[in-house]
Amino acid sequence: MSRMIARFRDGRSFDVTLVTLALAYLFVFAALPMLYTILMSVQKIDMFTLGTLARPFVGLRNYIHVLSMPVAWRVAENTAIFVILSVVFQLVIGLALAIYFRQDFPGAATLRGLFLAGWVMPALVVGAIWRWLLAGDFGVVNYLLGALGLIKGHIFWIADPHVALYSLVIANVWLGIPFNMLLLAVGLAAIPGDVYEAAALDGAGPIQRFLCVTLPMMRATLGAVLSLSIIFTLQQYDLVAALTQGGPSNASNVAQYWSWQLSFETYDIAGGSVVAVFMILVVILVALLYVRSTRLEQSA
Repeated sequence: MSRMIARFRDGRSFDVTLVTLALAYLFVFAALPMLYTILMSVQKIDMFTLGTLARPFVGLRNYIHVLSMPVAWRVAENTAIFVILSVVFQLVIGLALAIYFRQDFPGAATLRGLFLAGWVMPALVVGAIWRWLLAGDFGVVNYLLGALGLIKGHIFWIADPHVALYSLVIANVWLGIPFNMLLLAVGLAAIPGDVYEAAALDGAGPIQRFLCVTLPMMRATLGAVLSLSIIFTLQQYDLVAALTQGGPSNASNVAQYWSWQLSFETYDIAGGSVVAVFMILVVILVALLYVRSTRLEQSA
């Protein structure tokens, strides 16, 4: 007992214990569900075999079945548009706000806190709020656009298949801007001030300093933020469920919500698992980009 206490006092055994617990947590709550999902994607699953592990192996038949669905390519296109637009606007607006709040002016800390308050809200709550804001008959967004003379009549953001997907993008951009702003502000703070002073002495204007100093020195940070934004956007099931439920007519349906629909609405568990496997592959590729970005940032 005394030897164990001595080992914990020197810190080495304590570190090993923490790492072991972390690895056990990842194995139980990340690796096992992922492996089980991959297993279900190559098995024949119905309501009679769902509770058992003795299921027929069908190989890639489930993948062919899912990819042959007409809605599959619509969902893939919607997911790509949803992710690309969300990530681009989150990154651009987040960087602009990070640069703006880097300046010292009265109320800057309060405004930063207000921006971050929206980020801590659950996605279900954010979806419900934006569902009211984007309501076609009495929504605040339509009222403001009409008051500014930008629209005539009403835009049915959620019911119109031509704009329903973009209502999801708007809500997700609003939700993700504070996170991007926070990480990018940390990256900006790491840039030495004398670099900007030297660039100014050489005659570089604000735009030149941004293009030639800020962006190159934040390359690793931008890569990390981009990777995390893609991963978080691909996880936005709650927002879709609260705002559009993939409608109308799959106009705003994305992969994460379609996987849930296949599994729990049509009870096509294998099909839902196939969609989840495709998302796992995308997340792994993006995670590799994130790891590479963090290594670049550490070596910089």
